[in-house]
Amino acid sequence: MSRRRLTRQQKARIAALRERRLSQAQKAAGETPDSLDGVPHHGTVVVRHGRNLVIAGAENNLVACQFRQNLGDIVCGDRVVWHATGEETGVVTAVEERSSLLSRPDYGGHEKPIAANLTQLVIVAAPNPPPTGYLLDQYLVAAETFRLEAVFVLNKADLLNDSHTPLLDHFRTYEEIGYRVLQVSTKQHAGEEELRAVLKGQSSILVGQSGVGKSSLVNMLLPDLDIQTGALSQTSGLGKHTTSSATLYHLPQGGTLIDSPGVRSFRLVISERDQLERGFREFAPFLGHCHFSDCRHDSEPGCALTAAVESGKIAAWRLNHFRLMAQTLGNKK
Repeated sequence: MSRRRLTRQQKARIAALRERRLSQAQKAAGETPDSLDGVPHHGTVVVRHGRNLVIAGAENNLVACQFRQNLGDIVCGDRVVWHATGEETGVVTAVEERSSLLSRPDYGGHEKPIAANLTQLVIVAAPNPPPTGYLLDQYLVAAETFRLEAVFVLNKADLLNDSHTPLLDHFRTYEEIGYRVLQVSTKQHAGEEELRAVLKGQSSILVGQSGVGKSSLVNMLLPDLDIQTGALSQTSGLGKHTTSSATLYHLPQGGTLIDSPGVRSFRLVISERDQLERGFREFAPFLGHCHFSDCRHDSEPGCALTAAVESGKIAAWRLNHFRLMAQTLGNKK
């Protein structure tokens, strides 16, 4: 039997329940089991592997934790309340309210949370392998849906030449829409400082198709990567398996970076057409101005988006990608 999607009311009740648990965890020590430290501690989930969590404490000290089963899905980036059971072990008793939650459909079509409390989606592309414009636009729709800032990193910039003019024109359109595009070369360290400035103080996640150089970017941005991964492996006792999951790293200039092998590919989690419309930010001035109030922006006469394409205000390929994505929504409105 397929699992039902949660309604907004059900999600609100779950959020309220988490708030009550958080308040309870912050009360006096008498309300916690004798086996736990009476003082509630706050931390951030660095990595999850099954029932095992590694938490970064207030001073970024790492603690291996288990979590109570009634807390639901806990993901990388979650801010939690935990109680110590030993010098470097503990139990998570509550999850704090999330400012954002990035998720994607699993193979059964259900939403699978990936990372929490993000502020920025860093979309990595490269001249080789050439980017799929449809995939890039899916990333952008996800960023707009989850209210995350989206930044493009055109990696392997040292490979760019005159043959890549169409590619650069493609990204120039994104800049005209209002997205930031950085050209970076990990080999030449070109664009490194600009990228560091964009990541400073943010909670970012890297996404992009396989082969675009995400791992090279992580190695460039984290000179102490081996130290951080070594500390994670030692704390968790899981060895290399720890960093095969979504993992949060602390950047030297401030901010955090999440590397997640699970978001190399991406599919939309939205199911309503108006959500999809809002995912294309340049559509906003034209929405509501079509001749028909239920215009699907396909072949209807008087479509404001079609007219915007004809007048050069919207790129034709962006509207085509919208139409392709809309086909996956069925007849939902």
